[in-house]
Amino acid sequence: MNSETKVVGLMLAAGRASRFGADKRRARLADGRTLLEASLANTAAAFDELLLVLRDGDTVDDLRLPPQVRMLHTPLAERGLGASLAAGAEALSTSPALAMAVLLGDMPWIGRQTCLQLIAEAGPERIVQPHYDGCPGHPVLFGRAFWPALRALDGDEGARAVIRQHADHYQAVQVDDPGVLLDVDHPADLDWHAAPTTPSTCRPTRS
Repeated sequence: MNSETKVVGLMLAAGRASRFGADKRRARLADGRTLLEASLANTAAAFDELLLVLRDGDTVDDLRLPPQVRMLHTPLAERGLGASLAAGAEALSTSPALAMAVLLGDMPWIGRQTCLQLIAEAGPERIVQPHYDGCPGHPVLFGRAFWPALRALDGDEGARAVIRQHADHYQAVQVDDPGVLLDVDHPADLDWHAAPTTPSTCRPTRS
């Protein structure tokens, strides 16, 4: 790891995508990029270090990953999102970074400037989350003081409990970027690239 890296990125892309009905990481957007490729593009431009969490046996040679992306294949992915997050946090535990940004591999519309805005607010004892139109989104940045709690996660809940338990260290950052709310759960969601809009209600944050 680069000793000057302030925030290291952790992208989770190990889910089974049961609601999508296929490997959505390889689904194509209108510009021809795969969903995972697009999700990595802006974030890779903002984070010098980026770890991509995949299932054991996943092959991504055809997905044109940015050069700074490292891969972690973990059998724990079968246990859910929280277990994948814990595996990634464990792999990054020796990083000298001040914070870790938890990103999702099915969110291709988060802007690079949004990531940079969040990075500027990050600190070792802060949990930083973007808000758009009153709704919390992704990525969520966890200062290294909270990494042990991330490493202890399991199952499918993700890090919402960590956020709730440390509300006094939580910082909401208002952003002008609907992409922090928009993910792809179904094939029809791929059309959001044309005119992204805010969901009518805030959905629970997965990470």
